[in-house]
Amino acid sequence: MSSWAIVALVAIVIWGIVETVRARAGIITDEDGNQKLAVPENGGDRAQLEATQRELDALRERVKVLERIVTDTNTGDARERARIAAEIEALRGLPAGKKEEPGQ
Repeated sequence: MSSWAIVALVAIVIWGIVETVRARAGIITDEDGNQKLAVPENGGDRAQLEATQRELDALRERVKVLERIVTDTNTGDARERARIAAEIEALRGLPAGKKEEPGQ
């Protein structure tokens, strides 16, 4: 057997193994050549898929909120509001008879 025949035989065997693994995993190829996960037809897996989709949507919403919190607290206006709030809280801590001196 020539070396090219051995290379071709090994390539065919590897291709067969890859296709078998894809089939077991439920990966299919559509008419455009795009690979996607095949949706099972039974109801139990469908319910699990829908629950996973709802959880994913909820997590995406939480990430949006966290991004908004992070970006809103880093703006100049937010820093100014935080500074003013801290100054107000510091003034609340002073006794009523004392006034803050302008050098502090």
